Amino acid sequence: MSKSKGSKGKKIKSGSGGKSAKKTDGKKTNSSKSSAGKASSKKPQNTNLRLVKNGDLPVKEPPAKNKRKKRQYEFYEDKFERDDWLTQHKSLVIIGISLFVLAAFLFAGYYYIVTTYTVTTVYVDGNVHYTNEEVMDMVMKGRYGNNSLYLAMKYKDKGVEGVPFVEKMDVNILSPNTIRINVYEKAFAGCVEYLGQYMYFDKDGIVAESSEIKTEGVPQVTGLNFGYVILNEPLPVENDAVFMQILSITQLLKKYDLTADKIFFDSAYNITLYFGGVKVSLGAGENMDEKIMKLQYILPELEGKSGTLPMENYTEDTKNITFNPDERK
Repeated sequence: MSKSKGSKGKKIKSGSGGKSAKKTDGKKTNSSKSSAGKASSKKPQNTNLRLVKNGDLPVKEPPAKNKRKKRQYEFYEDKFERDDWLTQHKSLVIIGISLFVLAAFLFAGYYYIVTTYTVTTVYVDGNVHYTNEEVMDMVMKGRYGNNSLYLAMKYKDKGVEGVPFVEKMDVNILSPNTIRINVYEKAFAGCVEYLGQYMYFDKDGIVAESSEIKTEGVPQVTGLNFGYVILNEPLPVENDAVFMQILSITQLLKKYDLTADKIFFDSAYNITLYFGGVKVSLGAGENMDEKIMKLQYILPELEGKSGTLPMENYTEDTKNITFNPDERK
């Protein structure tokens, strides 16, 4: 009996203890669940917070010192590349600089020549058939026609071509702004009038030029018989020796600074010179040099007069020459 009571008592203790333990565990479990639910149901108090994933983290900017080093490195790298390019293309760079310097030098020289050698004064010498203005128009034409240096180089050892009555022209620089144009006209022995034109022939009688204008200083030859005239061919006269006489008279007149208006040949080829109203009979051509040399002293005394001066028989021993004035009507 006693054993059974004791065992019951134990059972009661143990039973009561198990129940209490179970109750206690249940309470703990419920309390933990409730606290977790409360914690999960709570919202964060700061509304400006945002969740960022690991892959979206911002890249950290390097310090300013590192940036300077990077820029310096890039600068040195660019400089190295430029220096390397200059080394590889050194010859091209030198050629380019040389061409630039040469172009600058040429431009400076061109500007100096154009502005310094501008013609403002012109002298013309030797022209007979053409006026000074006509000579200037022939020479000073074109883009650089007013540049003295250009004109001197253009007409050096060449002269003007294709101008009637002119053999050549040259230009001398007297100063950067002053030039002298020397005209060398063709040497004509005389001219004849034919069909309203003056036909100019040389010492060989070849007709070289024709013009409607009578050129001063070239005597007109009359008394010759010819049926036609062809340019660049000899004048068709009966006696070709007459051209040598004409040339000789023309040269003597120039030697003693005399200008005859006409040279007349009669049928016997006797020569008569016309100086205005004064006719000088020279005969067949003997002692021609002495006659014309004496003539240079007589003509000034006969200026304005009209008549004939007979010199057919004149010699160095002749003392007097009688002038025969024309009869007044």
